[in-house]
This record gives sequence, structure tokens and C-alpha cells, in this order.
Amino acid sequence: FLPSILQHFLFFHNFTMSAVSAPTSPVSHAFPHIQWDALSSLRLTAQETALLRMAETNPIDYTLADSRDASMYARVLLKLLAEACSAGAGTGEVSTYTEKCSDEQAMAALDLDPLGVVTHYALTKLHEIIATLATGVSGVTVVSVFYVGKDGVLVDQWKALLRILNKGGKGDAYAQKVASMSLAKILIASCPSKKTAENKNRPVSHASAVEPLEALTAWIVAQLKNSGAFVGLCIPALTVLMDAYESRMIFVKSGGIKYVSRQLHSSSKASGDSSRKFGQGSVQQLYELTFCLWILTYELNTSQLVRSEFSRDSNPVQALTDLVSLAPREKVVRVALASLTNLATCTADEDPAPAGSPRLDGKHFLGEMIACGLMKAITLLKDRQFTDPDIVEDVTLLHKKLTENYKEMSRWEVYKNEVESGHLKWGSVHTEAFFKENA
Repeated sequence: FLPSILQHFLFFHNFTMSAVSAPTSPVSHAFPHIQWDALSSLRLTAQETALLRMAETNPIDYTLADSRDASMYARVLLKLLAEACSAGAGTGEVSTYTEKCSDEQAMAALDLDPLGVVTHYALTKLHEIIATLATGVSGVTVVSVFYVGKDGVLVDQWKALLRILNKGGKGDAYAQKVASMSLAKILIASCPSKKTAENKNRPVSHASAVEPLEALTAWIVAQLKNSGAFVGLCIPALTVLMDAYESRMIFVKSGGIKYVSRQLHSSSKASGDSSRKFGQGSVQQLYELTFCLWILTYELNTSQLVRSEFSRDSNPVQALTDLVSLAPREKVVRVALASLTNLATCTADEDPAPAGSPRLDGKHFLGEMIACGLMKAITLLKDRQFTDPDIVEDVTLLHKKLTENYKEMSRWEVYKNEVESGHLKWGSVHTEAFFKENA
């Protein structure tokens, strides 16, 4: 990548670390009161129980100072999840809680649904481990804790996290969000593009994480096909996956661009831009999903598949155009414009389309943008005063390229693009003479 793009990714990495911090469990007040000896269904050994108690009395940095101790502690937490899940955790009383409980409510939950509280406890501690390891303070890493043996194979206990996700709509929202986020952070540590100085000489088998990455991506895509709260569950994990090239491409191959675009697409059935509304997500949700699309646009020049997915049914271009026209916050406009700029300037030289296939490059996407009505939105933005120089630069560039491309297009090409994109609108191009000429 060019230096400016590296700066973008550095910013994205910082964004990722801040945007995907784990939420607080509704029943966290009950954690200190868990009685491990009384929970025989967890099948803990005396050594494992002692390790849990020791971790409670010592600072997390102390527990993670040695890679073997850290790995053992992480696997005990994963065992808690597996055993609790097998015993029915995830569908009990705790799974229904969405707001922070008082001390009294949390203690009542511990009596009613102890395994549900244990699940929240194990996930909270597991995410705390991963977040601490990411700082690199102790020299112990995610790779050294979760990838074992001489070949650095992913620990088999990761499946406990996937089991939580596979409970589907009956599952625990907090548990699914934190489990998916934690699993994503564990898995991308294996990606060759994420090789760090700390892991340079340590073997790590990316092959052992590919199938889990595909399973996690399938779950994320399934949530994106839905609406409302389901989407919010998967966005933190999706944001993490965008931080590695290998996981980004798995997401693209799973059709993820299409489903992110559908989430962003204006969904109002009423006519007129002023009455159109976005989907169920909050402004922050819109921003994070658009941010993921923006990151994926940096693969346009090197991947025919990515260009093809961005061109599918014009949905991504239309969604980004809607965001530019109707987004409620400037930060959403900024990242949508940046995505459109990358689309408008992409090339197809490095990974061209197969023989006989249409050439998908910046000119192609500019045609889609014109068909989706971006010219009008950009013209209006030119008259606004923005303090962000990136917005001003992108608006200027897009206005120039859209105008040049429009002048080069015949009236028939404009009409054809509108029809193919599904956004045919009456205008000065569609005169009686035009239809006589082309009918």
C-alpha cells in the first residue's frame, strides 16, 4: 500500500481497538459470589478451581506473565463455557437481561441461573485476557496463549465460543456479542498479514484457523441478513475481521459486501428523499458498517472479485449514495465519500476480469454513481462549508470525475445505466426525441 493508505490502516487499527471493547455484563455484580465447588456440572478439577481463585486475587498482568500459565487460564475459561453450554446455559434467566442489574438483581440471577452467570463471567475474563495481551506488556501474546504445539495449532477449545453463537435467536445477546468479538481477535492473530515482531519467530498455523474463520464469517453474514438487534450483535466481530487481509477476503467471498450494503440501503417505501429512512441501526452502527465497506475498497485495485462484489446490482454504490445524501452525521458522510472516491479511481490492471467479461474500473463505477443520482448530491455538497479537508477533497474530486464521465457518456449510456441499476428517473435526457431515436 501507499504511505497514505498505511496511515488510514493505522487509524483503522486504533479505531478497532477502541470501538470493540467488550460491553459490561448485566450480571457482573454477581461474579465475586460464584461458588465454584457447588457447581459440579462444570466438572472442574481441584487445580482448575485453584487457578480461577488465584486469578481473582492477583492482577491480570501477573496471571498472564507466563505464557504457560496464561494458556492454562484461558483454556479453563473456555472449558467453563463449554461445560456451561452443554448443561443448558445461554437460554436461561440471564440470557433475557439487557440492562445492568443492581446487586440484589444480580444475586437473584446467580440463584436462578448460575450457569448463565458463569458464562458471562468466563466471557468477560476471556476478553480481558485478549485485551491485555494486545497491549504486549508482558511479552506474552494471543498467539502464544491460543496456538499451541510445535506447529502453533489453534487450541481445540475455541469451539466453545462457536457453540454460543450457534444458539441463534434464542441465545444470550451479551454472550453472543462478546464470544464473536473474542473469537475474531483470536483468529486474526494467525493471519500472515498480522505477523508481529513478538510472533516473528513463533510458529502459528493459519491453516488451523481458516475453518473457524469461515464459520465465524458465516455467522456474521447470517446476522447481516436480518435486521434490528441481530445486526448489532455481529458488528464488533466484523470490525475486528476487517483488520486482516485474509479475513477480509473470506468475508468478501461469503457475499458480505452485498449484505452490508443492504443494511445501509435506504429502506423507506414512501416516495421522496425527505421521507426515506435508513434501517434499524443507530448512527454509530451506520458509521461502523460504512467503515467496513471503506476498508474493503482498498482491495479494489488488486482483486477482480472485490470489484465484482461492489458492482453487484449497484447496491453498494446506491447505499453509499444514500448515505451521502441523507446521512444524519458528518462522520458517516466522510467515510461514504472516501469509499466512493476509491471506487471512482480504482483500476483493473493488476487483476483484470476474465476474457469476455465487462471491465470493472473507476469509469464503470462512475457510471453507476451517475445512474444512482450521486451528481445531484455532490453538487449540493459543493455549496456546503465543511471544516474537514478530507470531505472537501473528496467532494471536489468526485464532482470533477462525475462531470467528465457524464460528458463522455451518450444519452443512451446514461439511460442504460439507469435501467440496469434499477434507478431510472425522468429527466432532461429522456426526451421524446430520445425515445424516438432509441426505441
